[in-house]
Amino acid sequence: MATEGGGKEMNEIKTQFTTREGLYKLLPHSEYSRPNRVPFNSQGSNPVRVSFVNLNDQSGNGDRLCFNVGRELYFYIYKGVRKAADLSKPIDKRIYKGTQPTCHDFSHLTATAESVSLLVGFSAGQVQLIDPIKKETSKLFNEERLIDKSRVTCVKWVPGSESLFLVAHSSGNMYLYNVEHACGTTAPHYQLLKQGESFAVHTCKSKSTRNPLLKWTVGEGALNEFAFSPDGKFLACVSQDGFLRVFNFDSVELHGTMKSYFGGLLCVCWSPDGKYIVTGGEDDLVTVWSFGDCRVIARGHGHKSWVSVVAFDPYTTSVEESDPMEFSGSDEDFQDLLHFGRDRANSTQSRLSKRNSTESRPVSVTYRFGSVGQDTQLCLWDLTEDILFPHQPLSRARTHTNVMNATSPPAGSTGNSVTTPGNSAPPPLPRSNSLPHSAVSSTGSKGSIADGAIASGVSKFATLSLHDRKDRHHEKDHKRNHSMGHISSKSSDKLNLVTKTKTDPAKTLGTPLCPRMEDVPLLEPLICKKIAHERLTVLIFLEDCIVTACQEGFICTWGRPGKVGLMSAPNQASSPGGTVV
Repeated sequence: MATEGGGKEMNEIKTQFTTREGLYKLLPHSEYSRPNRVPFNSQGSNPVRVSFVNLNDQSGNGDRLCFNVGRELYFYIYKGVRKAADLSKPIDKRIYKGTQPTCHDFSHLTATAESVSLLVGFSAGQVQLIDPIKKETSKLFNEERLIDKSRVTCVKWVPGSESLFLVAHSSGNMYLYNVEHACGTTAPHYQLLKQGESFAVHTCKSKSTRNPLLKWTVGEGALNEFAFSPDGKFLACVSQDGFLRVFNFDSVELHGTMKSYFGGLLCVCWSPDGKYIVTGGEDDLVTVWSFGDCRVIARGHGHKSWVSVVAFDPYTTSVEESDPMEFSGSDEDFQDLLHFGRDRANSTQSRLSKRNSTESRPVSVTYRFGSVGQDTQLCLWDLTEDILFPHQPLSRARTHTNVMNATSPPAGSTGNSVTTPGNSAPPPLPRSNSLPHSAVSSTGSKGSIADGAIASGVSKFATLSLHDRKDRHHEKDHKRNHSMGHISSKSSDKLNLVTKTKTDPAKTLGTPLCPRMEDVPLLEPLICKKIAHERLTVLIFLEDCIVTACQEGFICTWGRPGKVGLMSAPNQASSPGGTVV
């Protein structure tokens, strides 16, 4: 699949790259794919996605991997950097007719060595709950497509809940389901619960409780992805209309918005401490948005086509005193954080609180995040303090951050404020002139929705804070014939997501919603490497490796510095042709 790294030809696939931490190396024997290893003809198919879960078994090899390729869904033991993949023995394999799996998510709360709950969304709108270990299909939601007929774009379990899950569709709607409830035999009737700037939330009107519990209508066009904050209290959504919208999930309040430079936004992720959100999309940019300040603080340009996935690396994000140090804990901590992203925020928060308790000790924070795109390139980025706190002395940075967290703590359930101190003599960079404004205070208990008692949460809903809504009265669609790079010819499947043009792009460009390029710092990637033949669709940071996947159906493992030597000799059969159907 790849040639040896080190060549200078633009078309050459890289198998290794170096950052300040050391050498990252592709592990060919840890590549997962369909059992026959034949590249998948990806034309017109849905993106390949990968989900991980740890079963917490005693063998030390509890990681499990799920991925979809075309009409097929596979479930394997993931051996990571330790042992070679054995593709001849998938734990479960499913082939679907008339529809394709588009996304999936494991329930980490209920996973055991004997049972695991996996949600799978489909191109025709259904959502299936399966157990790949028991090889059971327990439930099918939206089976008759009475709730929504459009493609499922994102499905996730609600953090902290064993029964609630959220589903987004290309219709622009999201639905909250409970696995214990049925969907009904007729199309649901809805009652308006909450309405705000470019969004509305409805409850399902019925005599008995049925799915969906809530229907969200967000923006214009497809809702491409959503992500819960590390503490599970906030929900970030990105849509084809180019808007990032961040909601308080419990009170259904709009916390803030951001507009892409142009085109739709395709992907979104939170920093481990919940203080920053990164988006990527059809403007070929990665955009960093401050949760506390509700503003764009940086953009990154390295991709030559649409950015398909963004993700933070919690294991390289670092706190520095006199010597560089990583956010780290015990081995048990790492196992938990690997599979419970919200716990990572608590650990990060705790560590930062300890570091910042001594005011005289200089501390700096560097966030590492990555992105992959349709240009087949992997980019890694560092978000440093000279970007986070431009022109701010140390004391002022601390004050601003403490105020932000006192009014609206973005992450962590401990209640401790996460303080990120300022910079010391950074190199000069272009700065944003917009000053941070106070964050929106927000309250709400997950219990109101998590317990299924939706009605009890109605009394908590208040009107939108007006200061967050200024300059947000215009929306627009993107122009698909513009790009900062060369749009991949393989992306034709996205062209059916055409939405109605509403306003002139100039109405938002140059406002806090969408600053001009020269008004915010422009990040350059640490590395930008071509690592696949087809467009990249997966980027996941694990403790000892980075996992990527391309549209051909190859899931690749990149060993972190110092971890590659742990690989055992390949022990799989030479002809892994067997399948389990």
